[in-house]
Amino acid sequence: MKERVIAIYDIGKTNKKIVLFNEDFKIVSEIEEKFAEILDEDGFECDDIEHIELWIKESLTKLIHSDKFELKAVNFTTYGATLVYLDENGKRLTPVYNYLKPMDEKIPESLYKRHGGRDEFCRRTASPALGMLNSGLQPLWLKSVKPEVFNKIKYILHFPQYLSYIITGKIYTEHTSIGCHTALWDFDNMNYHPWIKVHGFNLQDPVPVETMNEIIIDGKKVQVGIGIHDSSSSLAPYFSSNEGKFLLISTGTWCINMNPFNTEKLTADQLDKDCLCYMSITRQPVKSSRLFLGNLHESALKLVCDHFRKSEDYYKKVKADNRLSDFLKSKFNGKKVFFQTGPYSRDLKDYIDMYEFSTFEEAYHQLMNELGDLTLAAVNLVIPEIDETENIYITGGFSKNNHFQNLFSKAYPSKSVYTSEITNGSALGAAMVVSGSKSSLNLGLTRCKI
Repeated sequence: MKERVIAIYDIGKTNKKIVLFNEDFKIVSEIEEKFAEILDEDGFECDDIEHIELWIKESLTKLIHSDKFELKAVNFTTYGATLVYLDENGKRLTPVYNYLKPMDEKIPESLYKRHGGRDEFCRRTASPALGMLNSGLQPLWLKSVKPEVFNKIKYILHFPQYLSYIITGKIYTEHTSIGCHTALWDFDNMNYHPWIKVHGFNLQDPVPVETMNEIIIDGKKVQVGIGIHDSSSSLAPYFSSNEGKFLLISTGTWCINMNPFNTEKLTADQLDKDCLCYMSITRQPVKSSRLFLGNLHESALKLVCDHFRKSEDYYKKVKADNRLSDFLKSKFNGKKVFFQTGPYSRDLKDYIDMYEFSTFEEAYHQLMNELGDLTLAAVNLVIPEIDETENIYITGGFSKNNHFQNLFSKAYPSKSVYTSEITNGSALGAAMVVSGSKSSLNLGLTRCKI
């Protein structure tokens, strides 16, 4: 008897995956692909969308005819800040432009001036001014630099919905894709920002992310979801828990701190400190902050390893020593060894005096003390004045770092701090959305202790 599965296409910037979940949300198959990037017409690197489209269609057909699996449903989760443009015949007009592609700063300036100035516009849309990363500004860019293409646009789709479209032929948008620093959504009024109508962009009214379409592929019926933004998707499994309100600390190259239970409006000061809003699957704002944690850790760690002539993974053998951490805090008394001083500075010093330390262990504990201060400053940005969150969930690479665990346990003694070992969290969230399941999942939680 074939095993019933949900197929999730998890499209990251580096890796593209097909993850199959059974009815108990256990992974029964995972296939990972890497596609070489191509160059757009301006010579800037971008995803090879034609290759991705072909891969999705061919792999889906194979799944339909699998001897092992019965395909129940399909969904898509992708990175954000990416739009696709269709003409009146539903044909894609451009490459999938890279959100790191430069944009002339003059393009959004008139928009800012017309709608309260840059700070107010960015605050109201919960979108720091990030150029092409504000995907809602990409059509303005296209209108400015490629008017002949812009004039052919009939529909504008976010990337997750475009991948669903190539299978269903249906045009949709949903809140999680609109709400990720796109500059499209007015978080004060929870609707599209008025500038959209001023410029005459044809954007669809958002529908619930659970929306499904039944299609027939080679004679077999399949339910197809409309896609979801990956950051919002990674939150979905935690909403299934009955453990109370929570903060999610997703760690890796970036440390992304998400609070789905902060109802305070974003302030200009928070925005200046790299704080913004996503939207959850429940169509509510998710206040979020970020820190380049993994990158900072890696850069500083290399200097420590070079000085003390240790291997790059030696730090994994260094257990957290609270007495040593406290001694170093007393010794340096607020002085930073690794990072520059100044309001909300996050940069490493040009020169770091390693002779402040007699051992690798001392240097690493001080590094984690300073990284801890930066991390807590970022996390505190998403904690409201009236804080009802009970739990903190730490996922990703730093969830295995007991220095990092201790940091949170000591800083938030009134909260329960857990590490969570969910793998493929974005794919799992996308599967839950299309399954309709409300059951609680095993989040792989381990309580952190000081």
